[in-house]
Amino acid sequence: MASQPELRELECFLVLAEELHFGRTGERLRVSQSRVSQLLATLERRIGGRLIDRTSRRVALTPLGEQLLAGVRPAYAAVRQAVEEARDAARGVHDVLRLGFQGHVDAGIAAAVNAYQAPGRRVDLTELPLSDPFGALHRSEVDAAIVLLPVREPELTLARVFSRQQQTVAVSVRHPFAERAAVDVAQLVELPLIGPAAPAPEYWRAAQAPVVTPAGRPIPAGPTVTTLQEGIALVAAGRGGMLVCRRTAGLQVRPDVAFVPVTGLPESALGLVVRVPGCGTLAFAEALPAT
Repeated sequence: MASQPELRELECFLVLAEELHFGRTGERLRVSQSRVSQLLATLERRIGGRLIDRTSRRVALTPLGEQLLAGVRPAYAAVRQAVEEARDAARGVHDVLRLGFQGHVDAGIAAAVNAYQAPGRRVDLTELPLSDPFGALHRSEVDAAIVLLPVREPELTLARVFSRQQQTVAVSVRHPFAERAAVDVAQLVELPLIGPAAPAPEYWRAAQAPVVTPAGRPIPAGPTVTTLQEGIALVAAGRGGMLVCRRTAGLQVRPDVAFVPVTGLPESALGLVVRVPGCGTLAFAEALPAT
C-alpha cells in the first residue's frame, strides 16, 4: 500500500502550482531549489505519476497535477483556517481580517493596519502576485485585497479608492527616455511595454500596459511578468519599459533604472476590493489614507 503524502510535500506542490517556478517556490518556503525538487519527486512517487512538466523554458502542471490541485487546494485551505481559528481562540482573538496586497505595504497602509488592530482583532497580510490580483479573493483565501484598479469582477465589491498617483514609465538608464523630464503617452509607441501575465483579466492587463495610445496608435508589447520585481529586472536589462505609479517608483530606486513621468494617461489608483462586504472590511476601508 502506497504511503500517504506528507503535509510539507503537499504545501510545496501547492506553492509550485501557483508560482510555476522552482526558485520562487523555494524562496516562499525558505528552502533550497533542490529541496523543492526533492519534495516534488517524493510526492510524485507516492501518487504514482508526474504532476509537473519541467523544461528549460517553462514549468506547467500535467493533467494529473491539475486534478490533484483541484482536490487539494480547498482541503489545505480549510485545514489552515481551522488551525488559525483554534490558535486565535486560544489567544482571545475573535476578529481576523485577511488582507492581500500588491507591491508594497507603504506607511499609509501600515498605519491603517495598525489603526484597525485592537485587542481581539488582527490583520493577516498576504502578498498577491502582480499577475493575479483577484484570484485569492475568488478562492476565499483573503477577505479583502489592495490592488491596482480597475476592477470589473461581478462577484467582488470596490470598497474604497485611494492613492491616486501620476503614472511613470520605468526605463533602463541607457534608453533615450531616461534623459527626459517627462514623456507623453503618444511617445510610448517607441517603447515595448512590459505587462502582467495571465491569469490577470485581459481588461486589467490592458490598463497596466496599454496596447494603443489614446489616439489609437499601437504600443508594442514587451514581455509579460508575474511579479513587479521581474518587470523591473527586465527594464534594467533593456527589454522594455513598465508603467508604475509615482508611489511605486519612489520605492524602487536603483542606479540602472530611471522613472520618467508620463503625461496624457489617467492617474493610477489603488482600491480596497472585498468579496463579501462586512463591518470589518468597511472599518478597515475607513482607516485607509485619503490620497
